[in-house]
Amino acid sequence: MAIKVHGPVMSPAVMRVIATLKEKELDFELLPVNMQTGDHKKEPFISLNPFGQVPAFEDGDLKLFESRAITQYIAHTYADKGNQLLANDPKKMAIMSVWMEVESTKFDPIASKLSFELAVKPMLGMVTDDAAVAENEEKLGKILDVYESRLKESKYLGGESFTLADLHHAPVVHYLMGTKVKNLFDARPHVKAWCADILARPAWSKALELHKQ
Repeated sequence: MAIKVHGPVMSPAVMRVIATLKEKELDFELLPVNMQTGDHKKEPFISLNPFGQVPAFEDGDLKLFESRAITQYIAHTYADKGNQLLANDPKKMAIMSVWMEVESTKFDPIASKLSFELAVKPMLGMVTDDAAVAENEEKLGKILDVYESRLKESKYLGGESFTLADLHHAPVVHYLMGTKVKNLFDARPHVKAWCADILARPAWSKALELHKQ
């Protein structure tokens, strides 16, 4: 099998790549990495990603890291497979790219902190930092106000079609839907509808099946 994904399936970054592969209906091999024992900081993994972070990705002799770079590679290289995940003209591509940047630089840093405090820490038996939650809830609310305005104008962030700009949000949104932060999404009707849409996609359901296993 040519395509290999290295990393634990519970990682949002790994799930971002898996969801993209499922959207493109591509076969791949998932190779777990035990982060609790520090395998992501050791050989052989460190040769695939010198920063020691998941995921790592192989397609034949090509080796990549950074989940969003991997998803873009998949979407471009396998454009004729499965569902189209890219905009179809330069202007629409530029808008899609804007929202991919927004996800990476604005949404994810805040949402991931909340996910860690409210979803990951309880699973690990750690104590949630309530002050950090309150601070980041306020920040996320302001970001979601911008999303609400955008999603009043179009069904998806990049336009009328589902693209990587939407898909990149799915893993962290999925985790936050199981926490009290869900109320921030539900309070904004267009954001709420968008979340329901991206999490109801068949490819995301297939990605979650791996998660449950």
